[in-house]
Amino acid sequence: MQVQWHGQSAFHLRAADAAVFIDPFSGGFLAVLASRGTKFDYPPIQGIQADLVLVTHEHGDHNGAEAIGGNPAILRSTAGTLDSPVGEIVAVASEHDEAAGTQRGPNTIFCFSLDGLRVCHFGDFGQSALRDEQAEAIGKVDLLFLPVGGGPTIGAGTAMEIVQRLQPRWVVPMHYRTEKISFLDPADEFIALFEDVERCSGPEFDTASLDGAGRTVAVVPAAP
Repeated sequence: MQVQWHGQSAFHLRAADAAVFIDPFSGGFLAVLASRGTKFDYPPIQGIQADLVLVTHEHGDHNGAEAIGGNPAILRSTAGTLDSPVGEIVAVASEHDEAAGTQRGPNTIFCFSLDGLRVCHFGDFGQSALRDEQAEAIGKVDLLFLPVGGGPTIGAGTAMEIVQRLQPRWVVPMHYRTEKISFLDPADEFIALFEDVERCSGPEFDTASLDGAGRTVAVVPAAP
């Protein structure tokens, strides 16, 4: 599976017969941030096609489904066990904050299989801990995308507790400060918790090239 990070929580996953895009941001959102003087220098998402777009919640840096071409099916901030062009999607209800969603609203954890791997994307998960019923619904995970930048989401400590509970083969940190944005915390504290770290030379990697044996590996794409 080819995985390309577009910045923040936006990922394009491509297998031989299907493609999924998760949490795209839109040009309109970039314009709003620029008008506020907030630095967000990830390149606009352009020329990308997918069979399925997943939107974990309705915030501007996650819900720009209109940026993705190819007439994809779109699942927006929902929960349930759902059909899709890539097969069954498990959408797990969660919250964007520690106050039952009353501060920043709901968030969806999306789980699905692609290219023989079980993928899980946590969106802007902000709970103080993963609940038992959520962990049970998620189940086995090969490739985990997890926010680590603190602020409106979890930071390094809570993120590591989730990794230890789910035991994925690979975890990709997301939604953290890089040289391209001026908010959130860096991923350094989270990455330092791992004995095995794979730093990519660019924003894209192929899961076939990753070490998948033994301990969980932190896979860190370069900022686009």
